[in-house]
Amino acid sequence: MNPVEGIRLALQQIRAQKLKSFFAVIGVVIGVMFLITVVSVVEGLNTYMEEDFAGAIYGLNTLTVTRIPSVNFESDPDVWRAYRRRPLLEFDDAESIEASLTVPALVGVESSSNGTLVSDRGITIENVWLTAASADLFRIRNMDVERGRAFTAPEDRSGANVVVLGAEAADALFPSLNPLGRTVKVNNVPFRVIGVLEKQGSLFGMSLDNRAMAPAHSAMGRMVNPHGVVDNILVRPDDTSQMQAAQAEIEATMRIRHRLRPGEDNDFAIETAEESLSFWDNIKRVLMVAFPMLVSISLVVGGIVIMNIMLVSVTERTREIGLRKALGARRRDIHLQVLVESATLSGAGAMLGIGIGLVLAQIVSAISPMPVALAPVWMAVSVALGVGVGVIAGIYPASRAAKLDPVVALRQE
Repeated sequence: MNPVEGIRLALQQIRAQKLKSFFAVIGVVIGVMFLITVVSVVEGLNTYMEEDFAGAIYGLNTLTVTRIPSVNFESDPDVWRAYRRRPLLEFDDAESIEASLTVPALVGVESSSNGTLVSDRGITIENVWLTAASADLFRIRNMDVERGRAFTAPEDRSGANVVVLGAEAADALFPSLNPLGRTVKVNNVPFRVIGVLEKQGSLFGMSLDNRAMAPAHSAMGRMVNPHGVVDNILVRPDDTSQMQAAQAEIEATMRIRHRLRPGEDNDFAIETAEESLSFWDNIKRVLMVAFPMLVSISLVVGGIVIMNIMLVSVTERTREIGLRKALGARRRDIHLQVLVESATLSGAGAMLGIGIGLVLAQIVSAISPMPVALAPVWMAVSVALGVGVGVIAGIYPASRAAKLDPVVALRQE
């Protein structure tokens, strides 16, 4: 029997018995739909974490010195007490690192908190992301200024009260006005607006444009941290191949400054995007193992339903099968006919599951901050799973149909 002819006959059966066919493949539809939806979310999150999240939080090819690891799932109270006893990072630490580095690199500091901005027209916005930073932070973070300019190193050293606004904050404070040269009060301290950043987008639903950046030694530095204290020290080597060398030099400098003895653990953390995102790699690995197992349960149930439906179909078409064998059809022709029908039925269910899964993934993306993405290979895998389940489920019904005696089958009422 020609397989193409078998597929055509199977599609005719599906069209003739739509409701029966749908219930026959409901398990496959649910399994494939679940697989496509989950894989789309996991793949989207993976891309987002590796590209956007890593760049926004850690910076690409950047070493971040922190007092406490920024991504930390530690629940032991003793560990947290040890974290809190660690010495605070200071401007002097950053200056020592910059002075001791033999690797050419940019060195900057940043400290952040939330606060309130009030424009000179009396417009107030709250929960603004306030950042006190050194001038090189713009280059380290690859942040471009769309209007005006960034603050300079001399302005940072002199503690000038100048500020660069995020795009959203600038639009909210000065709607239809040019914000450059105007004044905003940050927690009641006046700052002169000298620039507006390019739009940064959002991070898991949190706007990165509702922010204000000022020199680390300005009044904003004292708003977000005690005098002389910083949250993070950032080092970006000019040559990415020297990341490890730079990390070793930073560690040595910090251990000397903190007077740590050989054998004592570091009382600070040096993070890179790759190391800090290792937690996400572990989560992704678990998801990629656990979800296919759950999907397989749906596919097994779907396969059992398809097998039962095909057994009923073989019983209903006993005379047809007997007539075909009487006219010369061989066992393998009957066998192939049933297998093709079963595989086509299951494959059609997989295609329907892919469509529903893509729609659900888009709905998840629309109503939540989670991005979605799906590699075409997963669609091919889904179709292959659907066809494979149909073939396996059709083996027993096909074997029974092929063994029918044509004389007995033709006597069947």
